[in-house]
Amino acid sequence: MTQPLTLSSLPLFPLGSVLFPGGVLALRVFEVRYLDMVRKCHQAGAPFGVVALTQGHEVRQAGAPEERFHDIGTLAVIEHIEHPQPGLITLQCRGSQRFRITRRHHLPHGLWTADVGHIDPDLTVPIPDDLKKAAIALAQVLYTLQQRDPAPHSAITPTAAQLDDCGWVANRWCELLPVPPELKQRLMELDNPLVRLELVGDVLERTGIAQ
Repeated sequence: MTQPLTLSSLPLFPLGSVLFPGGVLALRVFEVRYLDMVRKCHQAGAPFGVVALTQGHEVRQAGAPEERFHDIGTLAVIEHIEHPQPGLITLQCRGSQRFRITRRHHLPHGLWTADVGHIDPDLTVPIPDDLKKAAIALAQVLYTLQQRDPAPHSAITPTAAQLDDCGWVANRWCELLPVPPELKQRLMELDNPLVRLELVGDVLERTGIAQ
């Protein structure tokens, strides 16, 4: 049995949302602890880790409780970066591989880093007939969103292979559905992409999105 890949001192960006593999994440960065981190990651071509908060806020506030976050997150790869004004960076990232924190460190200037082990990517599982309506509905929603915002760095144009992949379809629906972050986190953590899509399909049927 092969040992899981590990990564030491991965810089973390705790957020109030969940990043899924393959997902697009837009960020406006202005805190000093993250400005320096983003610059270094971009220069090195290295990812940073996105983890969902369980306590605290994305932006540090005086007297607020310290950030707490889940042990499982997703690597974010910077695809597009701009510096619209001093002290502000805007960036577009894409989620890649999931990871599990084995040890975390809180640095003096407020940045979190962690030693992590990579979680295996989802297996490619074709979508069964009884869940194909979820893929059809997703294609329609993504087409509508692309017409509203055709910017190449934010639009998603799915391929036929992606629309027949349980994990990819489930992940995109998880990003779009208005469900609590805790539920999104549990869905992201699931090892079985078919089970994830089945649970998403239940939500779609209850809300009448995919009949």
